[in-house]
Amino acid sequence: MEVLFEISQGVARITLNRPEVYNAFNRAMALRLQECLHEAAQSEVVRAVVITGNGKAFSAGQDLGEAVAPDGPGLERILSEHYNPIIQQIVALEKPVVALVNGVAAGAGANIALACDIVIAHEQASFIQAFSKIGLIPDSGGTYLLPRLIGSQKALALMMTGDKLSASEAERMNMIYKAVPAQEFESFGNDLMERLAKMPTKALALTKKAVQKSWNNTLSDQLSLELAMQVEAGNTADFNEGVQAFLEKRSPNFTGK
Repeated sequence: MEVLFEISQGVARITLNRPEVYNAFNRAMALRLQECLHEAAQSEVVRAVVITGNGKAFSAGQDLGEAVAPDGPGLERILSEHYNPIIQQIVALEKPVVALVNGVAAGAGANIALACDIVIAHEQASFIQAFSKIGLIPDSGGTYLLPRLIGSQKALALMMTGDKLSASEAERMNMIYKAVPAQEFESFGNDLMERLAKMPTKALALTKKAVQKSWNNTLSDQLSLELAMQVEAGNTADFNEGVQAFLEKRSPNFTGK
C-alpha cells in the first residue's frame, strides 16, 4: 500500500509508504493520499491528523519516471488530479493537520508539508524547492505558501537556486514551527498529536479558517469575521466545558463538539 492509514486515540496517522524511492509520488500514491485525507475529514472520531513518511525521506516529490513516461498522466493531470486536490484538502480540513517531516522534503513533497497547519522536522531533515533543477516552476501551492511564510525575496531565492535548507535553517527562517533533535523527534510528535486530539476541535478549525481568511481580508473584514466565528465557537459544548473547568479549577474534558 502506497500510503498507510490508521486511527488511534483521536489521531489519524497518514504515512507515505514508498521508502524505496524516498516516498516519491506516483498516481496511485497521490490518489490514495486523497482517500486518506477524505476519510480523516469525515470521521467523527478523528480530531487531529498527522502526515509523515516511512524510511529516510518525508517525500522526494514527483516520481519523474511517471512524469515523463509516454503513457503517463502528464504534468497537467499530475497537477490538476494529484497535487492540487491534496493541497486543497489539507487546507480545508477542519481539524489540525501536522506534518512530521522525518527526512528530505523536496519539490511537491516540501510543499505538501508546508500546506499543513504545523510542521515539525527531524533535525536531519531538509527542504528543497527542487523544481528549477529540472526546468519547472514550484507547484503544489509553493508559490503561494512559501512567500507568505518567509517573504518573497527569500522564497524566490530558494525557488530559483533550488538550494537545500536544513531543518534548523527552516526554523530560523520561520518556514516551519520547530526542528527537533533526533532522540526527541518521535516522542515530541506523539505528545503534540495527543495534545491536539484532546483540544476543542471546532475552535481549532475556526482558528485555522480565520487565519486563512486574514491573508486577503482588511482589518475591518477580519474583525467582523472574528466576531461571527467567536459567536459560533461560543455555542459549542467545548466552550461550556472550558469555562466550567476554569471555574472549577480542573483540566477540561473537551469532546470536539
